[in-house]
Amino acid sequence: MDKKKIIKLAKKDFEKAWVESGKLLKTPHHDQQHPRLRFTTGKSHVLYDTIWQIRQAYLQLGFQETINPLFVEEEHVYKQFGPEAPAVLDRCFYLAGLPRPDIGLGMDKIEKIEKLGVEVNENRLKGLQDVFRGYKKGDVEGDDLVHDVSTSLEVEDHVGLRVLEKVFPEIQELQPISSRTTLRSHMTSGWFISLQNAHNHSKLPLKLFSIDRCFRREQREDSSHLMTYHSASCVVVDEEVSLDMGKAISESLLEYFGFSKFKFLPDEKKSKYYIPETQTEVYGYHPKLKEWIEIATFGLYSPIALSKYGIDEEVMNLGVGAERMAMVLNQANDIREMVYPQIYGKWELSDRDLATMLRINYYPVTEEGKALMDNIISVWSENASAESPCEFTIFSGEFLGKNITLNAVEEESNTRLLGPAAKNQVYIYQGNIVGVPVEGKLDDPLIKEAMDNGIPINTSYLEALAAQAAYKVEEMVVSGMDEIKIRSTIARSLSDINLQLDNVALNYITGNNKEIDIRGPIFSTLVCRMD
Repeated sequence: MDKKKIIKLAKKDFEKAWVESGKLLKTPHHDQQHPRLRFTTGKSHVLYDTIWQIRQAYLQLGFQETINPLFVEEEHVYKQFGPEAPAVLDRCFYLAGLPRPDIGLGMDKIEKIEKLGVEVNENRLKGLQDVFRGYKKGDVEGDDLVHDVSTSLEVEDHVGLRVLEKVFPEIQELQPISSRTTLRSHMTSGWFISLQNAHNHSKLPLKLFSIDRCFRREQREDSSHLMTYHSASCVVVDEEVSLDMGKAISESLLEYFGFSKFKFLPDEKKSKYYIPETQTEVYGYHPKLKEWIEIATFGLYSPIALSKYGIDEEVMNLGVGAERMAMVLNQANDIREMVYPQIYGKWELSDRDLATMLRINYYPVTEEGKALMDNIISVWSENASAESPCEFTIFSGEFLGKNITLNAVEEESNTRLLGPAAKNQVYIYQGNIVGVPVEGKLDDPLIKEAMDNGIPINTSYLEALAAQAAYKVEEMVVSGMDEIKIRSTIARSLSDINLQLDNVALNYITGNNKEIDIRGPIFSTLVCRMD
């Protein structure tokens, strides 16, 4: 059964299709069994590069790294924001879960189980009731339910899944119920919880930083807003902390990233967890970008909010948006493209990328075959313009334990041993793959541009076809054939010149309306006979 049939079957019978999918597993080639990977340098993400840099900056400024709570009870938002809390909670995600229902086991359900081909008895029914009772009490985890039901009924897991699906609709129809727990929408909500427990356990001043995800229920995601982002936040706790501490840390952080000038402006948002007139926006001037950019916000926590957590000290908080910093440093215009390039970014392959995806298809396996390939190239190159009819011996002698003779021939009169395109070279230019003549006039502008500015793959039609011919001679000798004729006429596609392009590259070329133009007359003939 192939993948398409299994996918089609899954629409009718998921359990059976799932079991059948196990038959798709293949025993790997012995060379691929227990493969070992070598450590090589991969490619990092620009966002995490920026986060790493911010982290290093904080550490060099003497801050201690902290992980703040991610799950925040609703009551903390009220403690921190006061009457403003309902408006703030509007942008929070609430966590929800599926309730665990009471699952009865009446005669009607027992009959349905039996109709599914499952034998039931008193012990099995008792075991099933115990599973449902444990599930309701929380002793049985949701992801263990199918297995435990199957075990109690002494059937395979896929049969147990069918029983749950067909007999117990109350499980299939469960609806989530929201809790009062939110996902952290801003790092401040976590700082208050952490400081409640840490402020009087450490010597002052206390300098902490945390770089982690926050979640915000935006109305929509666009070029400047995501529903999850990374806050690079710090706090300084001491008996007395001035607002200038925020300015000093901001300047030090931004200098680390190459900013040269700074300005500080009052933030109009005026969050209630800050002391009035202390919430400040930080702007930095980047000499390369030649513009002022908003990078961070800082302020002094309100004593009213701090008192709810038993904190008597003063606290300065500064927050940097890691995505914002990454966009600035990488001159990105769309946060979605920067964070999720695989989804929103424009798919781009360089000419060098494409070159790595184009290769000779059939190639001789043995050393004798590779030597024969060199002989074919030599004879073809030396005699390509020989007038026909003509015949040249490429090899005569023992080859892979058999005596053979391989000749290059052209029987037709008034032509050449090889067609004019045989010596063409393959170039890649601006996503196009073209055949470039090494002789003659270049009339096509694309081909001329490719020759002047493109990337050659250093393989001529002649060389690729010689590799294919040598492979076929190897095949002839091993299979015991007496004679083969290897003929190439007009090249219209890459396969006509024994080249293979990865599907990824082919999809890129066709999807971007690029060209693969390797057309040209080759007209080569090789005849190999067993002596």
